[in-house]
Amino acid sequence: MTDPYALASRGDATVEMAGEHVAVVEIHRPPNNHFDVGLIRDLADTYEALDGHCRAIVLCSEGKHFCAGADFTNPSAPSLDAAPGTPFRASASQLYDEAARLFEARTPVVAAVQGAAIGGGLGLACSADFRVTCPEARFSANFARLGFHQGFGLTVTLPSLVGQQGALDLLLTGRRVGGEEALRMGLCDSLVEGGDLRRTAIDLAGELAASAPLAVRSIRATMRDGLVERFREATLHEQQEQDELRKTEDFVEGVRATAERRDALFTGR
Repeated sequence: MTDPYALASRGDATVEMAGEHVAVVEIHRPPNNHFDVGLIRDLADTYEALDGHCRAIVLCSEGKHFCAGADFTNPSAPSLDAAPGTPFRASASQLYDEAARLFEARTPVVAAVQGAAIGGGLGLACSADFRVTCPEARFSANFARLGFHQGFGLTVTLPSLVGQQGALDLLLTGRRVGGEEALRMGLCDSLVEGGDLRRTAIDLAGELAASAPLAVRSIRATMRDGLVERFREATLHEQQEQDELRKTEDFVEGVRATAERRDALFTGR
């Protein structure tokens, strides 16, 4: 077997093997692990490189939070831009093209979610097949609180996990959901103490890896049939809505209020 360390460690995403068949892919942008096009590309490249070289992947992050999504509040680090000055619409398109590759990967993924999975970070967590979390975690589709439209394919992935009404609740209120409620509503699959989080995710990945690998891939492909196409269609619409809402005063106010840690004063303009 090709050495997976040399094969798949890219940029801010590194790989370690936990046993013979489980690869641990870790994001290294602590403490918030904000993403940009480059990080999602690194993850997609890593998944692609690991296909055929492991039987299950654990996705985790260094630091306090799993992923706080895109960093809208830091103008010196435009999280969605592939390069400085890239227009938002073009960079969002690149981001979602790379994100679609996460769904195209053939190896099942278990996400270990600590701290915050916010906005696009929630979308990243929902790209995995399973989510293990802890009571202290918080999940939020906070787009409406920013005056923005949801992205990262949550239009498709969130209702599949929590149902249409649950998705409407999370998307329209932007409220935070702790680990216990996330388990009850189906947003995660297992709840453990924070110190046991990664070990539990690795153990679950090990259970997947113990099944016949060709059968796992075949069953998973059947169960996810059409998901990539639905994701691409959803993100095309999402970025169109995001492009329009980014021009509004409410979006400016939402980002400013978030940076200032206060309630936004939206005007509908």
